[in-house]
Amino acid sequence: MISNFLKIYLPIVLFGFVLFYLTSKFIEPAPKKELTIAAGSKYGTYYKVAQEYKKLLEKENVSVNILETKGSLENTQLLQDKKADIGFVQSGSLNKKNQQNIQSLASIYYEPLWIFYKNEGYEINYIIELIGKKISIGAIGSGTYDLSRKILNDNGINQTNSGFVNYSSSDAKEELINGDIDVLLTVISPDSPLVQELLENPKINVLSIKRAQAYSRKYSYLSTLNLYEGTMDLYRNIPTNNMNLLAATANLVTREGVPHELIRLLLKKVKEVHKHKSLFAQENQFPNILNLDTQINKEASKYLQNGDSWLESIFPYWIASNMDRLKILLIPLLTLMFPLFKGVAPLYRWTMRSKIYKWYKTVNESDKKIKSLNHEELKIELESLETLQTTIQDHTNVPLSFMGEYYNLLMHVELIINKVKNKLEG
Repeated sequence: MISNFLKIYLPIVLFGFVLFYLTSKFIEPAPKKELTIAAGSKYGTYYKVAQEYKKLLEKENVSVNILETKGSLENTQLLQDKKADIGFVQSGSLNKKNQQNIQSLASIYYEPLWIFYKNEGYEINYIIELIGKKISIGAIGSGTYDLSRKILNDNGINQTNSGFVNYSSSDAKEELINGDIDVLLTVISPDSPLVQELLENPKINVLSIKRAQAYSRKYSYLSTLNLYEGTMDLYRNIPTNNMNLLAATANLVTREGVPHELIRLLLKKVKEVHKHKSLFAQENQFPNILNLDTQINKEASKYLQNGDSWLESIFPYWIASNMDRLKILLIPLLTLMFPLFKGVAPLYRWTMRSKIYKWYKTVNESDKKIKSLNHEELKIELESLETLQTTIQDHTNVPLSFMGEYYNLLMHVELIINKVKNKLEG
């Protein structure tokens, strides 16, 4: 019986191990826990946000390197050169030329276009009125530079009729305060100290874009925002009037080939940082998949639409991730377990019946030799059979479902005992 069992199930077990080995070849190795993020200026919002990501990711044992850059355009080049894994870009910065092998992850917050100008005793209502002025349009390679040129060009403002300079936002702020330039254009978060400082300066005005809706219709990646009187500081009434602003969004992008586990973990941390209500955003408005310039990464789309998986809601991230990677091993496991489970019932029946059938050999041998025994040998055989009967009753424990076989055994033993007795009496 054991030999038959091994003949049937040993090949199944061996086949299961072979399947395990073959399917393990299709499992990707665990990713290297390291990310390089192309941010922006050390004094800018991108760099500050990247540091928040770094702090959260390092708690998950992911090493994070942050690169200081000039902004969106340089970040995309670093991604294409595979010198960075993740980059911050301003919506509208990517085009057919610079988006090759780059995928979007999420929009993370609004970045208003601020147009600050010297207060010379009169208010500027339209961008076209900036003709002839000395204007800082942002450092070459930044998102500000890209958007500023588009907006100014729409109004016929160029280097032939105005003066353009390419200062960083911090340098341009000092130049504007000192009166060395007339206008500063910058795309930056309203939480930036630069914005707060210039809004509080009585020598500086902010241009409220009256035709903001028109620009947002022309450029799909731009939104219109309302900054209401007193929003920044109710006590000092900053700003002093309602304002219309144009805003791009800060987007996260990645290069092709970054492991999906790292993409998913990054987005978990991005959500922690940006889900809260802010000056221009409602609770849980960000991150989202609006205003993206390129095709969204599949894992990012899956996470932003569905959130944490069932495994992630129960286990720490890396444990859940490894369990998900190993799910392909369920194929050989099920292949192995199905016949084994199917064989449990026959094996159980065989085990129970073997407790009963093992006695039949002794009973059968006794039955065969009765005819050749003399009177004294019959007495010895009778004692032996009665002892066997007692032993069976004392040591054979089987469930109720096998009592039929058990009592059949006792009846057969009793039959042989009576046979011996009849021969002794005869």
